[in-house]
Amino acid sequence: MMRFPFYARMALTLFAIALILLFMWIGKSVFVPLFFSFLASILLQPVVLYLEKHRFPRVLAAGSTLFIFMVLFLGLFYFFTRQLIRLSRDLPSLQAKVLEKWQDVQDWVSDKYHITNTQQISYLHKSGTGILNTAMNSVATTFIGIAETLVLTIFFFIFTFFILQYRRLIMRFVVELFHESHNVMVKDIITRIRSLINSYVQGLLIEMSVVAIIIYISLMIIGVKYALLISVMAATLNIIPYLGIYFSMAVAMLITAATNSTGHVVAVGVVFLVTHFVDANMILPHVVGGKVKMNPFVTILAVLIGHLIWGIPGMFLFIPLTAMFRLVSEEIPELKPWAILLGEEKT
Repeated sequence: MMRFPFYARMALTLFAIALILLFMWIGKSVFVPLFFSFLASILLQPVVLYLEKHRFPRVLAAGSTLFIFMVLFLGLFYFFTRQLIRLSRDLPSLQAKVLEKWQDVQDWVSDKYHITNTQQISYLHKSGTGILNTAMNSVATTFIGIAETLVLTIFFFIFTFFILQYRRLIMRFVVELFHESHNVMVKDIITRIRSLINSYVQGLLIEMSVVAIIIYISLMIIGVKYALLISVMAATLNIIPYLGIYFSMAVAMLITAATNSTGHVVAVGVVFLVTHFVDANMILPHVVGGKVKMNPFVTILAVLIGHLIWGIPGMFLFIPLTAMFRLVSEEIPELKPWAILLGEEKT
């Protein structure tokens, strides 16, 4: 077999990676709900197998499992909607407190930098037109985003149902893609990927529950309003490594600043930082642990590339995707250097 020189192999590898990422970016509308469905189907497969063992037809087992999952999903959506409606009812008082805080900021700027309130208002008035145009564009973008999310959610449930129903057909298709001599290795890789994803998703759900409980109890002790909404939001965003917890902390401190005193705002920040420390050093290593077995540098890189390719969903999806690529690379001699790069450093 002809072997290309190193620079040619490296150029072809980089070109292939760029081509795959471009293909994933172009097919975002299909790949995002499809891969979410892939993760959900792996998580729901034990329920389907349980129903099939109790003589449920395959279609009915898949449909019943999906129905239960949809009820839980819609229940979570209903909770967020109720909490947001409750928050919207307090918007007038929140607006008044925000204006009060803004007046304090204006006074501080005036005393510190000798810029009068009139000059500050004049500067804001000059940039007001651009802000207004940006806001109008944001409103239009928001409506389009909501419509796209609704459509993708419908496809997500449809894809999940078909993957659960035709999982054996998909398994046979993947095995038949390779030579018969590789059947054992291919089946072993598929089993390991399924175990990896299942353990990773279950670990994330446990971690989210523990983080939500810790933050909720802490905020209730402090006396912060909307403690339940903030804790669930923080636990949900915490699935984005290293970045989600700080974004949720900023939102929580903003809500607290409009509803409570400055001391409460500082306390909320302390609660989030302590929770993040406990999560990163105790909960995450033991619950999620080495399920993905990737070093922190690669994890952050996967989050950023995922955001670049698939937006916010990609920040979550590219972590198991990268972990799957690392697992496959361990079994293919030509890809083992990538497995070393993506994996953890061994002592």
